[in-house]
Amino acid sequence: MARVLLVNPNKWGRGVTAIWIASHAGLLRRKGHVCELFDCTFYNSWTDNENSYNTANQQYRPTGYDRLIVWNDNDIFADLQAKVDEFNPDIILGAALSSHIHGEGEYASIQYYHELISRLQTNALKVAGGLQPTAETAQTAGRFHNFDMLIAGESELAIEELAVKVDAGDRNPKIPGLVRLLEDGGITELIKQPIIDDLDVLGDYDYSIFEDQVFLRPYNGEVVRAVDYEISRGCIYVCSYCVETSIQSYYGFTESSKKGAILRPQGYLRAKSAKHAFREIKHLHEHYGITLFRCQDTNFLTIAATTLEPLAKLIDDSGMDIKLYIETRPEGINNKSIHLLNMLKVNGVGMGVEAGEEQYRETNLHRYANQDCIVRAFDLLHEAGIRRTAYNVIGFPNQGEESIIETIKLNILLNPDNITVAFYSPFIGTDLQRASAREGSFEEYAYGMDSQLRSRSIEGDNHIDMLKFFKRHFEQLVRGGLEQLSNLKNKINLSSKKKHQIL
Repeated sequence: MARVLLVNPNKWGRGVTAIWIASHAGLLRRKGHVCELFDCTFYNSWTDNENSYNTANQQYRPTGYDRLIVWNDNDIFADLQAKVDEFNPDIILGAALSSHIHGEGEYASIQYYHELISRLQTNALKVAGGLQPTAETAQTAGRFHNFDMLIAGESELAIEELAVKVDAGDRNPKIPGLVRLLEDGGITELIKQPIIDDLDVLGDYDYSIFEDQVFLRPYNGEVVRAVDYEISRGCIYVCSYCVETSIQSYYGFTESSKKGAILRPQGYLRAKSAKHAFREIKHLHEHYGITLFRCQDTNFLTIAATTLEPLAKLIDDSGMDIKLYIETRPEGINNKSIHLLNMLKVNGVGMGVEAGEEQYRETNLHRYANQDCIVRAFDLLHEAGIRRTAYNVIGFPNQGEESIIETIKLNILLNPDNITVAFYSPFIGTDLQRASAREGSFEEYAYGMDSQLRSRSIEGDNHIDMLKFFKRHFEQLVRGGLEQLSNLKNKINLSSKKKHQIL
């Protein structure tokens, strides 16, 4: 059978068990292929150390995480070449879709993967999937010309079919979802594959491919053993800034309601069966000591009750000492769902606040969650003893400093247990990305985007300084009050004359 090398180009400098790696490894190995991993996470010369950065700005609580990690001082390019020489793969894959969508650096992983293979000497087929080929297949081929093939949409079944074809001697097969890059800069015809409507067909995800220290995770001031995990795929909402809309468009879900939800969502939301998910969770807990399941499902509470309710009973009856962290929207939080979350051993819930002004959220972001609904959701979770994380974004197009201050005010009202702040990133294929390029806020295509580490706005140094200021002090301003704002600005000479409004 074929030999497939997976590459994890993670630049965050902390363990991320990229879900696409576990899903692809599980399917490929189950079908008899040989699959190994080259993981970039702990190379000193490669990492941006997201954990240290967000601990410094108080987004994370301090832990001894970095002292537990064995860092690698080798040349990453030389090590990758040595791995390829030793393993002799038929196929190399370094980016793909999963429920992370853009999170944990997944959107930009194709760029970093392309950088890694730029010096690589190999006869293996160099393949990439993920969000960017899904949103703009031909343009992505033009930007990243060192690949042999791209996969748009979900790639597990496509890469396994490619492995079978390559093993049979066919290095140029026609496979739905897969295109080959041509010498003239073009691509072969893209024939879209059907959506994977039953995640159980992928089999159990294989986390044994990761080295043990990848499972270590800073969480609420302690270091726990954790995995990134998905029960479902898909989100019904069409927020103008979210890459989920690119996946929706690829699979033909282009119509939406006035309240910002796709029509006929039943064909887009997919989930594992309760027995399948429980089997995976139990195995990971018993064999790898995993106690935190960081569920990356885009909107956890839209998972069908036919999965969640029996899964909740299985977990509740299991006696396992585990906890789940989930992400959902405030509309789904009510007394009934709180009971379900408790049975599922949900310890924390992350919800998108995004921006503080309701009209701005609806008009610019197509996000329809009224203020009262958000406040009630945070209050209900607090009463239930479930930790709440507020997700905020700064630097949206047409968002000025006063709008960021309104977002801080809303966080003060919500009083979340944890606060995260991201820089707006113009993900290709989204409505807001196209608008921001037209208005001159961002380039048509931005390299090196990472919503946790940097803004790629082209509106000047003063604007970037303002965003960095609020990223660094957002938590402090929420906890200590906005009365500190003038003093904090004066300390770094961010005077009123240098205030910058996004046009």
